[in-house]
Amino acid sequence: MTNNASNEALTIQGGTPLSGEVTVKRAKNSALYLILASLLTTEPIRLQDVPRLSDVDVILDILRHVGVDVRWHGRDLFLQAKHIHTCSAPYSLVSKMRASFVIMGALLARCGESRVSMPGGCAFGPRPIDRHIRAFKSLGVTISEEGGDFYARRDDLLSGRVVFEAPTVGGTQNVILACAASSREVIIENAALEPEVGDLCTMLSEMGAEITGAGTSVITIRGVEGLKGVTYRPISDRIEAGTFMMATAATRGVVTLRDVDAGIFGQVIDKLRESGVRIEVEEANSLLVDARGELRPIDVEATEYPGFPTDLQAPFSSYLATIPGRSTVRDRVYPDRFTHVAELQRAGVDLKLNDRTLEIFGGDLSPARLHAADIRAGGALVIAALAAPGRSVVTGVKYLDRGYEALGERLRGLGANVHRFGIPRDLATGTYG
Repeated sequence: MTNNASNEALTIQGGTPLSGEVTVKRAKNSALYLILASLLTTEPIRLQDVPRLSDVDVILDILRHVGVDVRWHGRDLFLQAKHIHTCSAPYSLVSKMRASFVIMGALLARCGESRVSMPGGCAFGPRPIDRHIRAFKSLGVTISEEGGDFYARRDDLLSGRVVFEAPTVGGTQNVILACAASSREVIIENAALEPEVGDLCTMLSEMGAEITGAGTSVITIRGVEGLKGVTYRPISDRIEAGTFMMATAATRGVVTLRDVDAGIFGQVIDKLRESGVRIEVEEANSLLVDARGELRPIDVEATEYPGFPTDLQAPFSSYLATIPGRSTVRDRVYPDRFTHVAELQRAGVDLKLNDRTLEIFGGDLSPARLHAADIRAGGALVIAALAAPGRSVVTGVKYLDRGYEALGERLRGLGANVHRFGIPRDLATGTYG
């Protein structure tokens, strides 16, 4: 990972089918919340094989700020929240990533209060935190807003029932962290079903928490007096795995993915197979992706888990853009998540966005200068550049670094011609032709 990623770009000489093997990293979207769980105990936590990403660095900076001892040993992360210095997460840190707002629940559990600034993150449409706030209030938490900061306080152990009007991954995790060690009994209805939620529940259970219903829409938490330390390995990254699968398909390649759990992204596999990609489970935790056969356009709609994931909607759009014919893409989770559309048009893709439905008239892509505006749009643009014969340049590398570890290096391991280089600051916005 590079500290000056805002002034860097990828140059990609596309048109070569990917081939070989790639090992999938552990899930960033799980690791962030497992890291926050370290606040619930004074004992040491060891997280194994944690991805080295800028989002992980952000959450670790926040934990250091509140007093957690943070140490890396190779790819393992050692955390110990023996002494907490502050129960406040300032704007300068929280503004960098929306997931950091979930520290509110962990600090509520540990300190009985927390002050957290309005979160930041990728700008592809509203992702309100009001569901988090309403959930805490329903459990007896007092919350006030002061100058863009949310101040939360509990005067007793939490108890009651949270009913989410729509499943929210961050909201579900926030409540779980708040209640695992500081509640009587809390029931979460319409809880998010994503495997990252289940991963948090599994780790907390190994720490001594009493949680039932993980993986279902109703989760029950019975608070315990204290949680213990644990050694734990996050689940594999289904979004990274899906991105590599789509890059393989877009380049008509053959790639084996190692250390991946096919059971947690079945909809992605189903949709790729529907489009003509051959996918086989070779052995435990390995998938063969073969896109050398005849491919066909299909329709995709991103929904809450176990549906097609919104984080793969943009990468899948790039793949569909390589297939002649008409495909459609919709996103019910984040209906405005289409920052990649204008950039794909620069690569010669015929796209029409009407009433939050993206029509893709696929065919040959052209090399272009492309700029990523968020993490998964970045993955989509890399896929487009890999598929387009000729030299493309992708800026916005700082977003890729948030979600994909050493992406260029690992793509080179699959035969891609990808290189990272510094660019002049006035070209870093990607507004050049």
